[in-house]
Amino acid sequence: MQTARITLTSTDYKMLEDICDKIIEVTERTGAKHSGKIPLPTKKLVVPTRKSMCGGGTESYERWQMRVHKRLLDVQADERTLKRVMRVEIPEEVHMGIEFKG
Repeated sequence: MQTARITLTSTDYKMLEDICDKIIEVTERTGAKHSGKIPLPTKKLVVPTRKSMCGGGTESYERWQMRVHKRLLDVQADERTLKRVMRVEIPEEVHMGIEFKG
């Protein structure tokens, strides 16, 4: 058995949670051990932009923000389980990375 560390990142929180639940469901059906979705700190990317186009007047700013959510799953599984995990449909907004530990 080998351990696979799955990292999932997305800006859409609900979609990320759905994908994590699907992966956990697949691992439970195959009987593999897993340490469930561990939430990592959310990155907040803030971009302040000036409201006024011209230079006159008071300085007022808008702050645009994008949050990047991250989840971590550790799965101790064989090849059959990992193939089923890789078959889970993942939308374009969610990025998945898999690292194997011998």
